[in-house]
Amino acid sequence: MRRDGFNDVLARELPAQTCNAEHDHPFDVRALVTAGEITLTVDGQARVYGEGDVFTMAAGCRHEEAVGASGVRYVLGRRPGTTTPAAS
Repeated sequence: MRRDGFNDVLARELPAQTCNAEHDHPFDVRALVTAGEITLTVDGQARVYGEGDVFTMAAGCRHEEAVGASGVRYVLGRRPGTTTPAAS
């Protein structure tokens, strides 16, 4: 992640059944899910990410988060916003 400019790298964890209403971040995100699962909804399209999956999100991308029954752990990288809002 650091090689790609994600200099703020940290481990995070969210408890089971956590739901975060639509929001955005002022930074680009790249994350690797290390345990559990999280569903991200962008533009009405939900996508589930589980152990081993990587997701990216540009600064300003509006999204919702819903954590699975086992919670979720992930390694998160942040970098200053540089791209058009989108998720993959």
